[in-house]
Amino acid sequence: MTSQTCYYEVLGIERTASEGEIATAYRKLAIQYHPDKNPGDEEAIARFKECSEAFEVLHDKDKRARYDQYGHAGVNGGPGGGSHFHDVGDIFSAFGDIFGDIFGGGGGSRVRKGRDVRCDATLTLHEAADGCTKEVEFQRHEPCGDCKGSGAAAGSAREVCSYCGGHGRVIQSAGIVRVQTTCPACGGEGSKVKDPCRSCRGKGQRLRKVVTEVKIPAGVDDGMRVRIPGEGEPSASGGPPGDCYCFISVLSHPLFERQGQHLVCRVPITYAQAALGCTLEVPTLGGRGEVTVPAGTQSGDVFRLGGRGMPDPRTHGLGDLLVQVTIEVPTKLSNEEEELLRQLAELEHKNVAPKRKSFFKHLADYFTASDDNSDED
Repeated sequence: MTSQTCYYEVLGIERTASEGEIATAYRKLAIQYHPDKNPGDEEAIARFKECSEAFEVLHDKDKRARYDQYGHAGVNGGPGGGSHFHDVGDIFSAFGDIFGDIFGGGGGSRVRKGRDVRCDATLTLHEAADGCTKEVEFQRHEPCGDCKGSGAAAGSAREVCSYCGGHGRVIQSAGIVRVQTTCPACGGEGSKVKDPCRSCRGKGQRLRKVVTEVKIPAGVDDGMRVRIPGEGEPSASGGPPGDCYCFISVLSHPLFERQGQHLVCRVPITYAQAALGCTLEVPTLGGRGEVTVPAGTQSGDVFRLGGRGMPDPRTHGLGDLLVQVTIEVPTKLSNEEEELLRQLAELEHKNVAPKRKSFFKHLADYFTASDDNSDED
């Protein structure tokens, strides 16, 4: 290429673009300037080659690093540098397997990772806090033992798909654009079963129950998932197996409510404890704890015990335990309690607390104003 236009400018991307962003930008430009879409347009073909040369450099980590450091001089003429594209056919050969759906290049079925599967695990709050190992069960497809995964009955074998000639993909023309798609006859496998295995009905796989263990980190929360690598279904095209994802459910606790890394414990106290102050014994995940309640505590006040909450599997440190007190009003009183409370009520009536006095003063003003308005009407 004679032009020394910046490769990033050719693709219309930033220098910090990711591999995915580079591929997406090239894909869009390749469709726009594809020779089949622009027959006889030499300028479009030139742009197509230019975009492909830019992609060839930027999608290769080593070439991109040299280009970022030395510019075009870093990828022209040196070992492994420069473009080897002489015509459009070279581009199809180089990138047909990557962009086969657009170019119609590349053949055969693609290697794909096996499908992922799911399992579930239920934990107590203490198990979630400490981390644990759980035995889980799930189902996945595995190669059929009778046909060894071929799908063909004993004494027979798979046959090359006559529709795609064993390539697994076919080219369909839509006007001037050629599109490569998965073969509808063989599903992209490139071969078919004429005499299917009776055990798996020609699928080559059978569903089986799997029992394994999963290590669950401390601090997991309800709805989180833990990956068990390689425990998913095998790949039909010879790729790596999928993964198993274990979805976590954490049981509710009778004493603690979880709020992220923090735990909330609601503790009832008496009027006397709130008015006079006290030391409360409270539960924690690690055993007993104490909270000092000062005199004059109000219902709903919260006291914090640092580091007594939950860990977070993604960060370090522990949350807090938040102790919220609520003043409990007794529903039944002994004769002695009732007598003492009546005496207290009489004292409160004679010595009204400032807040109550303020409330009753406002209440009296409100009723007085209402009465005056009624008289005027």
